[in-house]
Amino acid sequence: MTLDNIFQILGVIVVASPAALLALLGLPMLVSRPISEAMQSNLTKVAVLAGLFSALAILGLMLAFDSRHVVIELGNWVEIHQEDFHFHLKFVFDRLSVPFAILSFVLCGTVGAFASVYLHREAGYRRFFLLYALFLLGMIVSSLAGTIETLFLGWELVGLSSALLIAYFHERPGPVRNGHRVWTVYRFADAAFLIAALTLHHLTGAGDFDGLMGTGPWPEGVAATDSWHALIVGLLLLVAAAGKSGMVPFSGWLPRAMEGPTPSSAVFYGALSVHLGTYLLLRVSPLLEASWALSGAVILLGLVSAVMGTLASRVQNDVKNALAFASLTQVGIITVEIGCGLRYIALIHMIGHACLRTLQLLRAPSLLKDYQSLENAIGERLSTGPTFWERKVPEAQRSWLYRFSLERGYLDGFLNEYIVRPFVRLFRWCDQQERRWTRFAGGGEHRESDHVAVYGDSLEDVV
Repeated sequence: MTLDNIFQILGVIVVASPAALLALLGLPMLVSRPISEAMQSNLTKVAVLAGLFSALAILGLMLAFDSRHVVIELGNWVEIHQEDFHFHLKFVFDRLSVPFAILSFVLCGTVGAFASVYLHREAGYRRFFLLYALFLLGMIVSSLAGTIETLFLGWELVGLSSALLIAYFHERPGPVRNGHRVWTVYRFADAAFLIAALTLHHLTGAGDFDGLMGTGPWPEGVAATDSWHALIVGLLLLVAAAGKSGMVPFSGWLPRAMEGPTPSSAVFYGALSVHLGTYLLLRVSPLLEASWALSGAVILLGLVSAVMGTLASRVQNDVKNALAFASLTQVGIITVEIGCGLRYIALIHMIGHACLRTLQLLRAPSLLKDYQSLENAIGERLSTGPTFWERKVPEAQRSWLYRFSLERGYLDGFLNEYIVRPFVRLFRWCDQQERRWTRFAGGGEHRESDHVAVYGDSLEDVV
């Protein structure tokens, strides 16, 4: 057996293990024969360990044989000759994708083991692990994607599982409404991603990343396009990355995402999903070298997001929101590092921060209990001295900063007015036109009550 065959087998196992887990957890639910919690937990462990050991084996072989760029192609799944379009399923194992895939398996495995106990006998236990498997598959596909279509496939799986787990406690209106909000913001960011994918096809004739960034292994690739095209595609991908990672101006959905269970909050908005935007910027980082304006935009976005996260995290009244905005601070710093060309530093920073934030979010509930027990034992609150802001910033400016931070930079209102409301109005208008057309084609009369019957909630209820 040749080395290429070994790489092919191990690569297929890395991708197939989360896909098999999703199938094994989903099929029993479809036929109304759900499996036990213990069986779900064991299947999850086996799938995660199989994928993790295969990814580690690939990393070991790459280091041993000095192979820095291994490509696994699974052929064209969709091909349109008239439009010269094809969906090519291609996975790339290199210095960027393999560490991120290993990180995904390690943290998902940790959170899965925690959730099996944390959600024991919870009514939605099986649903949680089904969405967890969907998220793991999306992360692995996104990490190893060699084409922009493959990356978008994983990107959408991550977004879908994220929105559904935010609405996990669906018996309450708050989580469902916040899940809708996050999904709406994701739609806006994904629209920019799709336009970037179409632009890439127009420029190179394919969605292969090599066609845009050259054939060199990461991070040595050189963008195979001029600065103007690099700026256009890069800005579109920057909007997509900002929406997925909760950077400014999309940061308003971060506290809403905390409605989900603690395990999903840890692996999504503390560890993996929140870093997927910066991972995309690392993947297309050769574009930044081709356009200084794009590098400047990335640095500016990272700085603004880091400052916003720093201010907002200091005034939150619950630990999950505080940690979410603290994650935004680090994501902003990582984005600045990417814009400055410090790719390996950004990758190491991203891996370290993901591990630390996962531990903090999982430990937070018990830490609060320990903190309260300590205060009860000593009979008074644990006080701290004056903060840096109290010592250095005048009171008038502190009051303004506090109000600004408490309102989270008024980004929630910005999202309501300029993203959520226009999208909701547009799709409701499209729904009305579709109903009118179908009723006209069927020979009936249009009834305005059809729209109200399906969408009876007001626009304010949605946003």
